[in-house]
Amino acid sequence: MAVSISLVVLFGIIVFILVRTGYQRIAPGIAVCMFGFFLANTGIAPTITSAVSSVTGWISSF
Repeated sequence: MAVSISLVVLFGIIVFILVRTGYQRIAPGIAVCMFGFFLANTGIAPTITSAVSSVTGWISSF
């Protein structure tokens, strides 16, 4: 759970910086967020979660 929260914070900071610098507009950002929420309700969500967990475990082993 701690990894998930830190990833959310990291992605939040990245999105904030992108919006502030003008590289990311608000409307496409909202669309991507909505896609993520809808994707979380599908059958592929456990696969994505395990893939992210594997990658973060691999990175943290260094």
